[in-house]
Amino acid sequence: MNELPSKREQDSVAALVHQTGPSEGMVSWLKVSTLDVSLNPGRLVRVGETHPGETRDGAIARLHRAEGSYEIESLDQGAVLVNKKAITTQMLKHGDMIEFGDAGPLSRFQLYQRDKPVRASISDIIDDGFAYFRVSRRPVIERLGRAVSGLARRLISKTTLLFRVGVIVAITILVILTYQQNRLNVLLQQRIAQDASRLESVSRALSRARKEALTPNDLKALRRDIGNRISSYADRVKALEHRSEATARVVTDSFPAVVFLQGAYGFREISSGRMLRHAIDEEGRPVIDPLGQPQLSLEGKGPVAERPFTGTGFVAGEKRVLITNRHVALPWENDASVESLIGQGLKPEMIKFIFYVPGAPEAGDVELFRASENADLAALRFKNEDGPKKYLTLATKPPTPGNEIIVMGYPTGLRSMLAQSGDAFIEELQTSGDTEFWSVAARLAKKRLIAPLASRGIVGQTTPAAIVYDAETTHGGSGGPVLDINGEVVAVNAAILPEYGGSNLGVPVSKVRELLKGLETLPSKPGK
Repeated sequence: MNELPSKREQDSVAALVHQTGPSEGMVSWLKVSTLDVSLNPGRLVRVGETHPGETRDGAIARLHRAEGSYEIESLDQGAVLVNKKAITTQMLKHGDMIEFGDAGPLSRFQLYQRDKPVRASISDIIDDGFAYFRVSRRPVIERLGRAVSGLARRLISKTTLLFRVGVIVAITILVILTYQQNRLNVLLQQRIAQDASRLESVSRALSRARKEALTPNDLKALRRDIGNRISSYADRVKALEHRSEATARVVTDSFPAVVFLQGAYGFREISSGRMLRHAIDEEGRPVIDPLGQPQLSLEGKGPVAERPFTGTGFVAGEKRVLITNRHVALPWENDASVESLIGQGLKPEMIKFIFYVPGAPEAGDVELFRASENADLAALRFKNEDGPKKYLTLATKPPTPGNEIIVMGYPTGLRSMLAQSGDAFIEELQTSGDTEFWSVAARLAKKRLIAPLASRGIVGQTTPAAIVYDAETTHGGSGGPVLDINGEVVAVNAAILPEYGGSNLGVPVSKVRELLKGLETLPSKPGK
């Protein structure tokens, strides 16, 4: 290598800084007017002075001093590339990348002020790495690997101790912060999963028969409360319509697509096919045990022992599929006694499953045809008719925290509709003495008194597993649509979080799309 030229020789000092090959990291100083660049068999770069008419063995290029820089001349056509372009001759500029031969090595041409110390700054080292990646003709992956490894090696070996310590500290801090963030994300997901698990167990208890059974005392209480606390649901609907024209439109447009679900299931003995029934005496009256509970038997002739339930569903998309919660469509999964009954050779079986369209006088039959395995969702099919003509559109993206939403459904089942029915209807029920589960719903339908309630709220949190909001609802509202202000479904109402100040959970609409994926047309009833 040549020594650094003196101040008297020239105003600037030129050099070739070798980036790759056996000469990597070395510097060839250019101090005379003409020099030959040669490669030995091991591709080691050598730069030496030459005289007119002379050519060094293995010479591949010649450098001529000109205009305060150097002009490079290729001695082997196409063998020298400057900034990735083959040249014959070219005036070099500060920072040009020169490639000697088809496979390198690469060198950077540098000009330094004569009175400035020559040391590679961090920016120079980084520039060299990017320049190599840009100019090298190796495959992209190999080029990237070499650029990164070369950059790391030079930063380690050519920078100050203070800089190296600073980099190590910064990397350590970054690793700690990344670990803490990942830990927080894991804890948050665990918390949501635990909350969802607790809420599923709560929702399972809400479909029990005692929640739907009505007594004469219940009717008296309803008459006393009409117009105040219980009927506040109806008042909220009216207030909702006055407060927001857009909200009123959404409620009105969605109303016909939100149906009231009513069903009952029993238990069948697997070996004999017999249903579990109420035991009756010789006069046909139910037999009650000393604790006041009805006696059940597989031998009896009494009516089938039914576990009634209610819920909400809505018609979704142009395929007009009826969407609800899995715990509504398969209510025995919420029954704590099912496991012991299965152990006795019994299996749960749906006895009756019907729906009421708002304002329609008659019920229709539905049945389950698809239930989600990873979300509280199920899709139902209309058995003997097409169901409501109106359907709701599924949103294409989840809501943002702070967005306004509307929840529609039948919270508390029959009780909420009785609260809205008026004193005259309840008096009629009292007079008839008929408060049977199915009869009350049929009477409400004939009077055109089946209608969903709406409540408005704000989205508090959105995750891939759940949408959290504060709209008021309760049991019976499970399976109802959660709508945005455009009337599109963003979630399916699923569970209540009383310990979180009345917040509720909905299943994101993305899970509904997964459930309906691949469904071109609504499957026909089996056997048809």
